[in-house]
Amino acid sequence: MLRVVVGALVRDGRVLLGHRRPDKQARPGLWDLPGGVVETGESELGALARELHEELGVRVSTDSASLLARVHAGPADEPALLSAWIVGHWRGTPANLAPDEHDEIAWFRLAELPPPPHVVVRPALVEAMRSRPGVAPGPRGLPRSPLDRRAWTSGAGQLRPGERPQPDQHGPQGEALEGTRGGPVR
Repeated sequence: MLRVVVGALVRDGRVLLGHRRPDKQARPGLWDLPGGVVETGESELGALARELHEELGVRVSTDSASLLARVHAGPADEPALLSAWIVGHWRGTPANLAPDEHDEIAWFRLAELPPPPHVVVRPALVEAMRSRPGVAPGPRGLPRSPLDRRAWTSGAGQLRPGERPQPDQHGPQGEALEGTRGGPVR
């Protein structure tokens, strides 16, 4: 069975997502957590560190990573075990170093999250972002505002077909977020 890891870089109440290219076989045209396949002999955390470095150019602190969810995904003839991790600490400025995987990357607050590619991972991510002190603090250390569960379950704040999200221009430390064209994501 194919094993896949994805990682949620979370800081200041925002999570970094990549928009999967429309020509990708798995989850085309969706916003998703970055990651990839666990290679033979590789641990999940080792694969997570490697994939996030290859795709985003960051060095994650695997000590700050916690498992969010493990789900079986994919078609019955090609099943995959997907492990989603939340990462609280990393070095470097995330940039889209894998334009063959993602056509853009962007930071999203909870209320701005696009529709989920993995329905089990999304609630786990939301709960972790809301409840884990130090992983996703609010602006300047202020407490996060609670998520309105009615809006979450009713679909409020989700994108309409063809609508693109309006991502933040800067990463969690105020650094410019690099896009596929070498400039800040706008």
